[in-house]
Order: sequence, then structure tokens, then C-alpha cells
Amino acid sequence: MIPAIINIMSAELVSQYQIRLTFDDGTRQEVNFKPFLTASVHPEIRAWLDPQLFDSFRIEYGELVWGDYALCFPVADLYRNRIGTPSLLEAA
Repeated sequence: MIPAIINIMSAELVSQYQIRLTFDDGTRQEVNFKPFLTASVHPEIRAWLDPQLFDSFRIEYGELVWGDYALCFPVADLYRNRIGTPSLLEAA
């Protein structure tokens, strides 16, 4: 069960496109973002396959973000380790 409010406390790059997240309730997840990024046909999402861009993530207000929220995911999805495929693919 996911707590009503959950925040990311730390994020550590484990390997290329894989980040270990620690949440404020002590839960840890290693999330692999590569399947999501490579499945996308949208160039603005695929741009994050550039290792330098991808590695520029940070935690802001308990969320994992890149750029000016150019790439971010719902904390609940990261907590479950289920980031899914981009909705753009579902429309295609």
C-alpha cells in the first residue's frame, strides 16, 4: 500500500538509465528508465537518452525531475517501479 503522501529522499545513478530511489518511508526501488525512453517516438522524450542529459536529474520538492520539469514521473509510479510506456505510443 502506498502512503497518502510519499516523497523521494535520495536518488543515485546505479548504471546507465537506472536510478536507485529511496523514499521517506524507507522503501527503495531501482528504476530502469531505458525501456520507457527507447519506446517513445517523441523526440523530446528520446532526447533524454543522451547520457549527459539523463544524468542531470535532481530531487525537487520530493520529486525526481530533469530540466525545468521537462521530464518527470508521478512519485506513486516510481514507488511501484511502474513507469509504463509513453501515452504517445498508446495513441499511435
